[in-house]
Amino acid sequence: MQARYYTLDEARAALPQVKALMAQVQEARSEIIRLRPDVWPVLQKAAHNGGNAAAGEVFSHFHKLEAGVKGILGMGILVKDIDTGLIDFLSIRNGREVYLCWKYGEEGLAFWHDINTGYQGRQPIDPNDF
Repeated sequence: MQARYYTLDEARAALPQVKALMAQVQEARSEIIRLRPDVWPVLQKAAHNGGNAAAGEVFSHFHKLEAGVKGILGMGILVKDIDTGLIDFLSIRNGREVYLCWKYGEEGLAFWHDINTGYQGRQPIDPNDF
């Protein structure tokens, strides 16, 4: 997966699709944890690299989770944390690379952060900066 640059308008336009894919990921994650909590740590790592044999008992849910993650990654969007549903859109703010940051459950795309500060450095988006 290669991240692509998103303008603020492009990221906001892509958000409905991202929300649907992340809802699929979160639903599958919940079912996997409910069915096999001991398997979740293995599946969490496997979702980023294409799969794992330990997924056998929960294959259909793993497949949904994997498809959702790959769908987001295929859009050039970074999946930062499956547990919280945290994703980042690579963008440019005042001439430098930053992330437009969204977390599952948030209504819209309202925060950004520097590439090196992460989630803790989130700041409200000022549309005039993008």
